[in-house]
Amino acid sequence: MSMSAGQGGTERLVVIGGDATGMSAASQARRLRGPGELEIVAFERGHFTSFSACGIPYWVGGAVPERDQLIARTPEEHRARDIDLRMRTEVMEIDVTGRRVRARDVDSGAESWTSYDKLVIATGARPVRPDLPGVDAPGVHGVQTLDDGQALLDTLAGTRGRRAVVVGAGYIGVEMAEALIDRGFEVTVVNRGTEPMSTLDPDMGRLVHRAMEGLGITMVNDAEVTKLLTGEDGRIRAVATEEAEYPADVVVLGIGVRPETTLAAAAGLPLGAHGGLLTDLSMRVRGHEDIWAGGDCVEVLNLVSGQQQYVPLGTHANKHGQVIGTNVGGGYATFPGVVGTAVSKVCDLEIARTGLREKDARRAGLRFEAVTIESTSRAGYYPGASPMTVKMLAEHRTGRLLGVQIVGREGAGKRVDIAAVALTAGMTVERMTSLDLGYAPPFSPVWDPVLVAARKATAKVRAGLR
Repeated sequence: MSMSAGQGGTERLVVIGGDATGMSAASQARRLRGPGELEIVAFERGHFTSFSACGIPYWVGGAVPERDQLIARTPEEHRARDIDLRMRTEVMEIDVTGRRVRARDVDSGAESWTSYDKLVIATGARPVRPDLPGVDAPGVHGVQTLDDGQALLDTLAGTRGRRAVVVGAGYIGVEMAEALIDRGFEVTVVNRGTEPMSTLDPDMGRLVHRAMEGLGITMVNDAEVTKLLTGEDGRIRAVATEEAEYPADVVVLGIGVRPETTLAAAAGLPLGAHGGLLTDLSMRVRGHEDIWAGGDCVEVLNLVSGQQQYVPLGTHANKHGQVIGTNVGGGYATFPGVVGTAVSKVCDLEIARTGLREKDARRAGLRFEAVTIESTSRAGYYPGASPMTVKMLAEHRTGRLLGVQIVGREGAGKRVDIAAVALTAGMTVERMTSLDLGYAPPFSPVWDPVLVAARKATAKVRAGLR
């Protein structure tokens, strides 16, 4: 039995990463165990803790006026709860056998080892930065941290030209395109896929494409960026594909993120096919009794397909932190998995999805029926009723709900939650048709659009049984 790493026999918890998962875990563990029982040391390499990366596009666009509105808890607030939070300190190595981590002060370069009894890895994700000429030129920005957001705002304020190019058309790309339009820039989005929002099927992505063009955004699909061109001053001046050049005074990279598991891999911890850490239901790293991991650096189970998936979202990161903190603190909690729910918007168009797309279902070996319906957000005669498109996938023969995608105006996006609950409960589309949902003309038609889709899917499943 080894001696405890903490002072005077108290256990020591070491947390790597001071954002959603790391500080949720530290805070929850602290609620359950006082400083005399558990010493908590947390390392964060950046300038901020517990901030909302999801809010950065809305800060850049001006909907959120102040950066600090995106900070849920400051380092001082964490320290006031007896968490030894060390900012601007990067963990360089995890020594699993010696149960210790090596950390470096970013500013001074000084290094030291800290031993642990329990370890939480919450290293998050790193943005994909393509290995292209010019990608590091001034005026080219990622938007992962508050520092990134501030740097982009500084560029926007300082540039005389008003042409922006966004590379990538996922959630961040689409949200940043809108933010730049709101800032008065001419925006071109260069996208590798056939339509924006690859988390949707292309037929639903086309609806997003039309809405973006309606905003004045130029959409360039099926286009691979080959290089970023700079002017004589070294600053970005254009984005090039094989077919064309798009002039740019500022470029935003929205190509997505990958799990930041460099430390974990070097320490020999188990990674999955997507490069994320593999954990059990309690968020313990598989095969390691005293190491937990969560947030954007782990893979999660998709409850619909039964396959491991990489889903970097703040909702999961916070839940993971709660589960880890509860278990580290002596309680019991699990994270069973996800159904893959996400929602976004571009201007007043709401975009939502949950469950599997057609290609996900095929990859999982599932046969399915797909239906698409058009309905309205309210009773057709009620003022403000707006169109909504709902696509639904149901398993062939069984009728089990497999996925839903919704694109529409106000009131469309959060309807996906009905489907998320139905997926989690393993409901069939036929069972869904009898769901007792809230109805009044200002809120929905008599048959909610999700239920209209469920009725149509039910009919198609039955037809397939004949």
